[in-house]
Amino acid sequence: MKNTEFSQAVVLVVDDNPTNLKVLCGAIAASGWEILVATDGESAIEQAEYAHPDLILLDIMMPGIDGFETCQRLKASPGTHDIPILFMTALSDTVDKVRGLSIGAVDYITKPFQTEEVLARVTVHLKLRYLTKKLELQNQELESRVEERTKELADTLTNLKQSQLQTIKNEKMSIIGELVSSIAHEINNPLGFMTGNLELMNDYISDFKEHFNLYQKHYPQPNLEIINHAKKIDLEQTIEDINDFKVSVKICLERICKISNSLRTFANPDSAHKEYIDINECIDSNCIILNNKFKSNKLQTEIKVLKEYEQLPYIECYPGEINQVFMNIITNAVEAFEQFEANMNDWAEDMRENILTFSTGYNEEMTHITISIKDNAGGINPDVEEKVFEHFFTTKSIEGNTGLGLSISQEIVENKHQGQLKCISQWGKGTEFIIELPIK
Repeated sequence: MKNTEFSQAVVLVVDDNPTNLKVLCGAIAASGWEILVATDGESAIEQAEYAHPDLILLDIMMPGIDGFETCQRLKASPGTHDIPILFMTALSDTVDKVRGLSIGAVDYITKPFQTEEVLARVTVHLKLRYLTKKLELQNQELESRVEERTKELADTLTNLKQSQLQTIKNEKMSIIGELVSSIAHEINNPLGFMTGNLELMNDYISDFKEHFNLYQKHYPQPNLEIINHAKKIDLEQTIEDINDFKVSVKICLERICKISNSLRTFANPDSAHKEYIDINECIDSNCIILNNKFKSNKLQTEIKVLKEYEQLPYIECYPGEINQVFMNIITNAVEAFEQFEANMNDWAEDMRENILTFSTGYNEEMTHITISIKDNAGGINPDVEEKVFEHFFTTKSIEGNTGLGLSISQEIVENKHQGQLKCISQWGKGTEFIIELPIK
């Protein structure tokens, strides 16, 4: 609306009859509205586009283009299409009235004019026009506020996502710290053994050199000096020790090779590409890397690992993230054993084994492979079980623990791999995590 006040409305009257114009203008002028006049359709369109009146009174029968065509042109123009139009006609034919309403007119006034009727109809439609414009302004303001609020929410969401990403990175760093500590322990043990025995091997080699030098000196018949020296260095035992050492070194090196091979699946945990992997091999890799945790000094009884594998097809997945899931669950199981043992009495300790069982297979429909990781560490309290996948929920000490391990694991399995991660626990008996991954 051109003006914000209803009393300052602008009305365009279009009629080729001067008498009609005089009657209409006289009736409208008393109401204080501004009046514009046109005597044909073309000039009416020009004035409407220029002045943007709040209402148009339009005669149907005019020279040149009639009222119907004038109305159609006004409704087709973006600048004038929303101006309400009231037809003025002496015609009593219902068909003409229907036609006028169908092409966009909002009402009609019948000639000869009744001043009260004209004022009543004009007043009603000016009020509707005013209220419509007011509603449009309110809608625009509301849309502006919604847009502003949406932007604020979008910024808040972006900040939240960044915060979540940072938290997930912290969780990954925590896992990497566990991994590095475990690997260092696993590699240092065989390396320490070999390093210590190499010193002994140097002594043996020195004795052998001295002994062989004597053989070279007195060859081919060993004399009493050679025989006595062989007794002195315990030649037979030395030879046996060297053979044992060779076997031990070979075992240690094979162990290091297994650890090195197992690390390949952890080399790129943030890979953007899926790969086909052997799930059974992934479980074995985790067990090798985390082996020292099964013998943790916090445990009074070592964890016995059982594996019940079925032959599985290779699965397309993100290897680093699937290994992160396995590592989270296994680490939780080890900590559950530690807590369970801490609360056990001496008699119970002598009567049980710590057993961690890994099982693989298929679901009933043969559409998914299943991985079960089950412990006998006493289970999860029913009040806690329903919260294990909640963000930041933890029953451990806050220091060094984000409470995100299982929630991130669920995110990886269900959202990134379209699988399922479930927790089934029996209080007093143990806990089982079941992972289902689709076969493709």
